[in-house]
Amino acid sequence: MAERRSRTLLWVLVGVGAFFLYALFMVSLVYMTMLASGTEPEFEGGFGDRIAVVDLDGIILSPEPVVGQLKHFADDSSIKAIILHVNSPGGGVAASEEIYREVKRIRDEKKKPIVVSIETVGASGAYYVASASNKIYADDGSIVGSIGVIAQWVNYGDLLKWAKLKDVVLKTGEFKDTGNPARDLTPAEQAYMQSLIDNMFGQFVHAVADGRGMKVEDVKSIANGKVWTGQQALSMKLIDNVGDFEAAVKDTAKSVGITGEPTLVRPPKDRRTSLLDLILGDAAKYLPDREQMLEQQIGFYYLWK
Repeated sequence: MAERRSRTLLWVLVGVGAFFLYALFMVSLVYMTMLASGTEPEFEGGFGDRIAVVDLDGIILSPEPVVGQLKHFADDSSIKAIILHVNSPGGGVAASEEIYREVKRIRDEKKKPIVVSIETVGASGAYYVASASNKIYADDGSIVGSIGVIAQWVNYGDLLKWAKLKDVVLKTGEFKDTGNPARDLTPAEQAYMQSLIDNMFGQFVHAVADGRGMKVEDVKSIANGKVWTGQQALSMKLIDNVGDFEAAVKDTAKSVGITGEPTLVRPPKDRRTSLLDLILGDAAKYLPDREQMLEQQIGFYYLWK
């Protein structure tokens, strides 16, 4: 009799454990389905007078999600101002320009205050973006500037010769394979590439001059690719105030008539989960990051390296 009771108890425990695991699986499945379908609140935050905070973090390879987040907050009447929290060395030319244009649109067309707070780095393309804002804050030791353009890739032509391999290219024009990493640039190609870089550089200089209310000649005189500390940048009129993120929040709230502690609204974190994440944990550490991908791409960058 005792043995039969023990077996019954064992099966009850097994059944309860199986039910618990099944319930946990179903809850996880429903949660992941909600994430995929976007049924969670799109943006977190309270009601009333609020300040939005958008992060511009890491190398800029795409204008999204930053542009989408900026557009959303620009159209929200309860958002009285936007703070772009920057910690980036810049990135792609076109991507930086798209974010710059959205910041400028919010400032000029929407007439909504948009302020930049530079954390550790706000250089090159990130500074390009910042120059369109109403006001720029940076810490004393923040890295600011690096106004310039770079195009860089690895030439492995000598390696191919050593391995007795040949690079075969069929093309329709002289400049079609300019930047081919299997060979050196011809003088004509070098002049062609330099002309593109010079044109992009001119766009950068004019954008900073327009955004910061400076003369083009004055911007050109410091547009040599150098970076400066926030303390140095202040005297060069590249930023408006030396101060941290909290100072930027406090001053911005005061400027738009918010009394007391402002409510900060941030976009939700990207919490999409892949099957690989479920099996291995955080799968991102096993995949190439954006910096590694950038090293394999030939392109033009507003980037401090």
